[in-house]
Amino acid sequence: AAGIKVILMNAGGADKAKELGAINYVGSDEYVAGKAGGEYFGLHGQKNVLCINTLPGTANIEARCKGVIEGITAAGGKGAQLPLPSTSFGDPTAVAEAIKAELIKDETIDGVITISAGDADSASIAVEQAGKTGKTMLGSFDMNQAGLDRIKDSKQLFAIDQQPYLQSYLAVGLLASAIDFGTSLPTNPVLTGPGIVDASNIA
Repeated sequence: AAGIKVILMNAGGADKAKELGAINYVGSDEYVAGKAGGEYFGLHGQKNVLCINTLPGTANIEARCKGVIEGITAAGGKGAQLPLPSTSFGDPTAVAEAIKAELIKDETIDGVITISAGDADSASIAVEQAGKTGKTMLGSFDMNQAGLDRIKDSKQLFAIDQQPYLQSYLAVGLLASAIDFGTSLPTNPVLTGPGIVDASNIA
């Protein structure tokens, strides 16, 4: 209303940018990223993938899991979401135990993907404790040093990168250009992911 130019980055998406009157959205489309993850599992032989949702009901996380399920289904497999109670969010032990129980209950689960790098740490423990190392492959959205190390050591199949450095770099550049020169990018949204990080590019 004050004529201040706004750009959204990292969260919200193109629809929210339009609703708020922002000039663009720079970031990842969660559904597209999830679908890429599901398809990646399918390309690597996984047939039954579980998407661990520690934030059930959150629109962007639901979109991630929906994409994963549709991606693996399109590749000839099947997928499901494991929604965990909100009390388990941020509780690594609770997350690991819930995943382990699911893996023991259903022997056919050969892929697990988590919504965050922290949850991937828990999932890694769960896979090991369930005796599924090498059988149930792990993927995650985002990454931390532990996840990168697991990919290097072939203990995690992949991580989905949304390139947060690029998000802020592009957002500031586009915003400055719009303010200084009145420019507008015809590409909307500007997607910085999904980028798959795996053994082929981990270095």
